[in-house]
Amino acid sequence: MDRAAILARLTTMFREIFEDDTLVLTPRTAANDVPGWDSMNHITIVVETERRFGVKFRTIEIEELHDVGEFITLIERKTK
Repeated sequence: MDRAAILARLTTMFREIFEDDTLVLTPRTAANDVPGWDSMNHITIVVETERRFGVKFRTIEIEELHDVGEFITLIERKTK
């Protein structure tokens, strides 16, 4: 799966989680850029990503992420 496809799937998922059909993700999008992206929604994002992409993350991997682009890179590594 390429980066564009992962970004598209994440965008759909984020729109569902945040109930905002206008939400646009870019690789530089960070938690501070999305209203409502708090610790509870962060957990939802991680769990939903694991479920939808069929991957598992270690806590340290999640803690090291700073933006959506880094998340995409991690998903790419896990789905190869």
